[in-house]
Amino acid sequence: MHTYDLVVIGGGSAGLTAARTAGRFGARTLLIERHRLGGDCLWTGCVPSKALLHIAAEVRAARRCGDYGLAPVTGPAGLPSVMAAVRGAIAAVEPHDSVEALDPLGIEVVHGAAVFTGPRTLRAGAREVSFRYALIATGSAPVLPPVPGLAEAGPLTSDTVWELTELPPRLVILGGGPIGCELGQAFARLGSQVTLVEAADRLVPQEEPDASQVLWERLESEGVTVRTGFQAERIEAGAVHGPDSSLAFDALLTVTGRRANTGGLGLEAAGVDLTRAGHVHTDERLRTTNPRIYAAGDVTGRSAFTHLGGVQGGAAATDALLGVRRRVDHGAVPGVTYTDPEIARVGLTVEEARAKHGDTVRVHTLDNDRVDRAVADGRTEGFTRLVLDRRGKIIGATVVSPRAGETIAHLASAVRLGWTASAYAKTVHPYPTYADGPWHTALVDVYGRLARGRGVIGTLLGLRRRVRR
Repeated sequence: MHTYDLVVIGGGSAGLTAARTAGRFGARTLLIERHRLGGDCLWTGCVPSKALLHIAAEVRAARRCGDYGLAPVTGPAGLPSVMAAVRGAIAAVEPHDSVEALDPLGIEVVHGAAVFTGPRTLRAGAREVSFRYALIATGSAPVLPPVPGLAEAGPLTSDTVWELTELPPRLVILGGGPIGCELGQAFARLGSQVTLVEAADRLVPQEEPDASQVLWERLESEGVTVRTGFQAERIEAGAVHGPDSSLAFDALLTVTGRRANTGGLGLEAAGVDLTRAGHVHTDERLRTTNPRIYAAGDVTGRSAFTHLGGVQGGAAATDALLGVRRRVDHGAVPGVTYTDPEIARVGLTVEEARAKHGDTVRVHTLDNDRVDRAVADGRTEGFTRLVLDRRGKIIGATVVSPRAGETIAHLASAVRLGWTASAYAKTVHPYPTYADGPWHTALVDVYGRLARGRGVIGTLLGLRRRVRR
């Protein structure tokens, strides 16, 4: 029986990063993938969705060219051509996650199922292997909500929506979180009549309420019908039926949740426990209840982001193989809803911060009409918000604007490193960019503290005048 230093189960972001890390260490590494290397991010998530959003933005720009004296474009987009471009983006990225890319690092890849047969053994396809350490990185999959008639209606999910060959005239989306809002805006721009349904009282309910409001107004302005507080009671006769109305559809897309992929892994034989929510139980070092087995990514319930899953995978491999504990700071992980405008956040919301720190929290918000780049682009909807603790440290930030995902990256560093607003304001930012928003918001706090200290400043100025005389 061949023994590996690290066996990685799952070839998505977390698994690939862990395997690459181990390979660079020179460790004997085995990567087991049931389906396709690259995971959801490459095939059904990040890459195709962002390609679709880009294409939809191009289509919308073409429709609006009449504003600048050009002949406007009308009619729906051709979905076969759109999906061909999406597949082109996937094909361009795929080689980076291929067997050929892993081979120079000495990583062995097996395509097939992985089943633990003991605390330090497993079956990889038809082979029996043993390991010093293993990492579970099997990700998650869409799950349908328990709505009568939903499964029988054959709804699309975030995995299967890419199989569409014709643009649905009427598309109803169940789920007003980031994925639902992104796909809803994209399909509306391509030419579908989209109805976006959310059971909560607002879209993207994990974000700041006024960020949700900006997004709602933008979607409505682009023709998306938004129904918040709508409880789907049953699916019947081509319609979603609620307590007081029905929503007819030609295609139904469900993006209301995901479930960890843990079935068939033989976790009981390995001594690996699950949480009540069905995730693999891990400690702060990402070790499972079997200290020889780690877990990373969606399967842990600690991560819903590709970028965090990758960091976890690298940290777990380093901890296991070298004993070097790389703490993953889950409090400074940025998240982005890639709508137009984008909603990006890192750290605490205002509500979370006040629940943790009380009335000592300071909040500064700057609307985008104070950001010159936003004014130049005609994109003044949105804002920047900084949440500060009593010492002025940035403990949370929200940016709502075009390219907010790029802007939030610097703020993520500020939260992780414990920068104060004044320290952030000392960093010179390029002008004119959307990054001016966070910079000017930090200056609001600096100027406010200066105003509160005017008495001391006045005394110092007086002393300086006398010295000069």
